[in-house]
Amino acid sequence: MGVPPAIEVLKERATLLRESLQKSQTITGNMVDILGSFDHRLSALETAMRPTQVRTHAIRRAHENIDKTLKSADVILVQFDITRQAEAKILRGPHEDLESYLEAIDQLRRNVQFFTSNKTFKWSDGVLNHANILLSKAIMKLEEEFRQLLSTFSKPVEPDRLFECLPSSLRPSAGSPGQQVEGERKPSSASNSDQQGKSLETAIYKPPTLIPPRLLPLLHDLALQTIQAGKQDQCVKIYCETRSSALEQSLRKLGVEKLSKEDVQKMPWEVLEAKIGNWIHYMRIAVKLLFAAERKICDQIFDGINVLKDRCFAEVTADSVLMLFSFGDAIAKSKRSPEKLFVLLDMYEIMRELHSEIETIFEGKACSETRDAAHNLSRRLAQTAQETFGDFEEAVEKDATKTAVLDGTVHPLTSYVINYVKFLFDYQSTLKQLFQEFEKAGEDSNSQLATVTMRIMQALQSNLDGKSKQYKDPALTYLFIMNNIHYMVRSVRRSEAKDLLGDDWVQRHRRIVQQNANQYKRVAWAKILQSLSVQGQSSSGGSIPGGSDGGNSSGVSRATIKERLKSFNMQFEELHQRQSQWTVPDPELRESLRLAVAEVLLPAYRSFIKRFGPLIDSGKNPQKYVRYTPEDLERMLGEFFEGKTWNEQKR
Repeated sequence: MGVPPAIEVLKERATLLRESLQKSQTITGNMVDILGSFDHRLSALETAMRPTQVRTHAIRRAHENIDKTLKSADVILVQFDITRQAEAKILRGPHEDLESYLEAIDQLRRNVQFFTSNKTFKWSDGVLNHANILLSKAIMKLEEEFRQLLSTFSKPVEPDRLFECLPSSLRPSAGSPGQQVEGERKPSSASNSDQQGKSLETAIYKPPTLIPPRLLPLLHDLALQTIQAGKQDQCVKIYCETRSSALEQSLRKLGVEKLSKEDVQKMPWEVLEAKIGNWIHYMRIAVKLLFAAERKICDQIFDGINVLKDRCFAEVTADSVLMLFSFGDAIAKSKRSPEKLFVLLDMYEIMRELHSEIETIFEGKACSETRDAAHNLSRRLAQTAQETFGDFEEAVEKDATKTAVLDGTVHPLTSYVINYVKFLFDYQSTLKQLFQEFEKAGEDSNSQLATVTMRIMQALQSNLDGKSKQYKDPALTYLFIMNNIHYMVRSVRRSEAKDLLGDDWVQRHRRIVQQNANQYKRVAWAKILQSLSVQGQSSSGGSIPGGSDGGNSSGVSRATIKERLKSFNMQFEELHQRQSQWTVPDPELRESLRLAVAEVLLPAYRSFIKRFGPLIDSGKNPQKYVRYTPEDLERMLGEFFEGKTWNEQKR
């Protein structure tokens, strides 16, 4: 059977494929041989090229090092150039262009830091020495510039400039620094303290400009640079010495003196009183104007350096504060006397007024001594005032002046004490504050003031009782007490003391006035009224029978009636002569006392004359016995208590 054609075709193709595979294997073998020979050649070439590669790498690194060195040299050269420029500015000094000078110092400092951190540089030590020497010179010039600027513009403030900064109510009426200011209060003409205190609280004070504002930033920069250079102590010393001197001179020009306790003791009271008034004025000016302005420039110059701000301000103001406080201290420690109470209260009042400002202006630990000194002075003034209060009460009670008021009028001690008490009430708010300084638990300052006032009044009353015993005439004793207690009551009723002492006190003492008026009337007029009484008298020869003419039913002798009228005339003339010289200064009291006497005397006299007048008229010389009509007596009573002299009476 024959092979099919298709199989034959497959066989032929298989044969061709086999031949192709054999050729491909042969070619592959040949290629592997060729590639193997290439690998061998490349290894040989690499070995041959290695030295060249090493040289190329070395050259590349050398180029990199050269670039880096050139860059470093350029930086160093720039630093040298900056140093040269800074040196030129520093050698010219800060006076021409301070800002540029300060900038040069900053540049120089950066250069020092640069060369300090690049000490591998060959000449770095030499450059550093040069830069540091230059920096030292620059700082010395800065110190000198700081001193020069501060000294040039730290001048004392003239008094007139300070007065312009005050509220108008506190400016002197004349240009003299020691002149009493318009708004200042004197004890002899005290105004209402509370109202004055409120007006002063709202018053506007304008602290003066001590250094031109444009200079303060420069002075701040100078101070900062000097401190950063390690010259803090020198900077502080320059500032404090310069400003302290200017401040002290400002106060001295104003009139402030440093006075000791001995100086104060030697001064006449009038001089001392004037100095105290001025001191109060100076305290306001010092705290509200000078110290406030000083704190402001100190804070600006040492802005950002808080520790130095407070320290410098404390040192600048220390001597001035001492000068002011030493006077207040001397007054507080000086010998106490009643007239000093009001100035002590004025001084205590100003310390209280300035308390919050002192606390604010003298803030910080460095100023604690000043704050403590102010508190201690205020406390000492309060204590001395309180002790003076006690002294005054004792002095009133024990006053042994022999000054006799012959006419029984108000004693000088009474008017002095009452005026004293009235002035005290002008200081009512100050006194309450003062009592609070020492009050015990549960005590009220109002009740304390009332208690003290009552004690003073009682002391006065006790003293007056003693003085009244100097009079030989008991009637004048009662008149004297009546006049003085009435003066006390009237004064209290017309003052703020009435609210404090109360209506009970007023009513109680009005009764004392009335009791003494009644006692005067009884003692002075009892005897003369007896002359007009004929009770118990038996009739004798010469009598006339009683009838419708007056009811003379008892029958009294003409001789008895003449004797009674003679006695009455003599007594009345003596009373008129004596009591016309006595004084009742209050018009209402004087008139009421005359009226009280007239209400007793005139009806008795009219009745007597009506009953016995006909008996006398029918005898000889009736005018010798009936000298006065009731109208005459009334007119003459109107001359009683006028304080007339004997010569005036004769006229």
